[in-house]
Amino acid sequence: MPETKSLEELQVIARRVRREIVEMIYEAKSGHPGGSLSAVETLISLYFQVMRHDPKNPKWKDRDRFILSKGHACPVLYAVMAECGYTPVDQLNTLRKMGSIYQGHPDVRFIPSLDASTGSLGEGVSLAIGMGLAARLNGSPSRTFAMLGDGEIQEGQVWEAAMFGAFHKMDNVVAIVDYNHIQLDGFVKDIMEVAPLADKWKAFGWHVISVDGHSIPALETAFAEAAATKGVPTVVIANTVKGKGVSFMENNPKFHGMAPTADEFRLAMQELQ
Repeated sequence: MPETKSLEELQVIARRVRREIVEMIYEAKSGHPGGSLSAVETLISLYFQVMRHDPKNPKWKDRDRFILSKGHACPVLYAVMAECGYTPVDQLNTLRKMGSIYQGHPDVRFIPSLDASTGSLGEGVSLAIGMGLAARLNGSPSRTFAMLGDGEIQEGQVWEAAMFGAFHKMDNVVAIVDYNHIQLDGFVKDIMEVAPLADKWKAFGWHVISVDGHSIPALETAFAEAAATKGVPTVVIANTVKGKGVSFMENNPKFHGMAPTADEFRLAMQELQ
């Protein structure tokens, strides 16, 4: 387990991770800043406070597992894993370049400490439930967390997995929806509305927790409640801001999948100091 850190230390890491995200996407001249920036506090809470894992023993069989179902937001996962010591911080700016371990989507062939290769949307909850079932059969305390995008949950496989998870009482599985209200082509409400989101998950038999996805204490409380909830899987709806921390990226669909220009990069880095 990484050493427990204070809230102030975690907030410092969050600012650093945001700078790393913006810089690696700028250097790559491509990538997905908006949904990476919205997920920062969730991943920091999981990797530094919640999950049982060991960077020195990444394949520890009883570790907790994390699946970034919205794999295009991999810059946040790469930055947080590097901060934990799984991968080199000084290579983050090789994102999306030939030969880099930091591929455009998470790939276990390049980073073996990943729990899954992801990027084809809609599959993360299914993967998490499979890992959860394996842990149950093995008598392992391992828990599995899967982060989805709100546009991603328009995929039918998400709801097939949701039905399966509730039916089989998968209380060692936690889904997290990064509810930032924007997807590739614009605002979710204009493309295919997913609200009322909490009611949908409740109807599928899941325990639902809605939380401020940028509050580390609130996220830690939510994950503690999920761990204490038995007999049903839990979904944490993390209410977030797309592009959080960079003024011109916040709530701006343009930055779902676009790198900043040189001027935008300089402004972003100033704001993130």
